[in-house]
Amino acid sequence: MSSMRTLIYVLGAAAAVSLALLIIPAFGLTGDARTWVTWIFWVTFIALAVVLYLRHRNDPGSEDVEITGPGFARFLFNNRAAGLFWLPIRVFVGVAFLDAGLHKFSDPGWTQGGASLLAYWQRVAAIPEAPARPSITYDWYRDFINFLINGHHETWFAWLVTLGEMAIGVGLILGALTGFAAFFGAFMNMSFLLAGSASTNPVLFTFGIGLILAWKVAGYYGLDRYLLPRLGTPWSAGLLFRRNKAGEGPSTA
Repeated sequence: MSSMRTLIYVLGAAAAVSLALLIIPAFGLTGDARTWVTWIFWVTFIALAVVLYLRHRNDPGSEDVEITGPGFARFLFNNRAAGLFWLPIRVFVGVAFLDAGLHKFSDPGWTQGGASLLAYWQRVAAIPEAPARPSITYDWYRDFINFLINGHHETWFAWLVTLGEMAIGVGLILGALTGFAAFFGAFMNMSFLLAGSASTNPVLFTFGIGLILAWKVAGYYGLDRYLLPRLGTPWSAGLLFRRNKAGEGPSTA
């Protein structure tokens, strides 16, 4: 345990120092140095969360809730009756994604080489002359976009965006694996926001976060009502994967 405690201190210190370098203007990090420090922060920060989980997940009382949330929040995110509240939101977000995906699917600029996506990348990655501000605020994200541009990855990435939007839309409309669909939808919204594209992304992202938090009930009035009890979760197997007492196959209960 002492070695894990030491690792926690090292990761915490690295995350704290790298964050300080990023947010304190006096350090004046720019260019590649800022990009590297940004990556160091996120890697150490995420690693710290994982190590803390591994270190404390089995502690006595680790699952006890000391401060309870408001009853309305518990209702929204845990009560199956709240599925009626999330139903129109889920369908609204789903239709928006499906419509966007179908529009791209019918556009040769997306399905025949990805020229439309490449033009978008080139536009948002460009750095205009002062005092104009670039579309992308964070250098590490601009470097990522330039990496995609230089590698000519638009040919397959355009299909990934198109089919991804369609899959997210269908999943949300049908209420099938709503939490997963909402997560990838919010991730896509955030990607466009990082590129400086607002449009409908702030609204869809906000609704997406709500659907993620309400994953247990948001798809109750949909296929999740039947899928989740049978599939279960990574931490609790569903009916299809439970073994009967003799261990001879999935339970039919």
